[in-house]
Amino acid sequence: MRKIILSIISFIIVLQVYAQTIELPNTVISVNYQYLNAKDSDDAPLRVKVLEEAVLNYNNSDISQLYDDEYETYRVSFYIPEGKIVAAIDKSGKIIRTIEKYNNVRLPLEVMQAISARFPNWAIVEDVYLIKYHCDDDALKKEYKVKIKNEDKVISVRTNEKGEFI
Repeated sequence: MRKIILSIISFIIVLQVYAQTIELPNTVISVNYQYLNAKDSDDAPLRVKVLEEAVLNYNNSDISQLYDDEYETYRVSFYIPEGKIVAAIDKSGKIIRTIEKYNNVRLPLEVMQAISARFPNWAIVEDVYLIKYHCDDDALKKEYKVKIKNEDKVISVRTNEKGEFI
């Protein structure tokens, strides 16, 4: 009888040891998950990533106190010498839309191949990278405006990120 009682007590103790709760780290779900998901930052230049990170880390608590009910959003601008982002943010801190402009970024391979195939013997002089985001759209609108030169002629061409001319 004594063995049975001791085995039951030891069984209960063993169960209590294994029944400890595991505390998981807190999961933070960003208000701007749509903006974060829409960004394909893996192949983006460093200066683009820096500004996009600044937009994502923006603390709207100071501005939200000054929020005027007359307007649904307020505009916040982020600048570096090579580019800028103008973001429309609502009172809760959600990014509604952005317009991004970067000068002289490295063009994607598809864009460079499309330009060289359509305009052989032309050199790229400068380029502008434009990105437009809206929270209601599924994807970003990316566009490259490229100035190319051949001897004395200079023309501007527009293409999307896949190298398709617009």
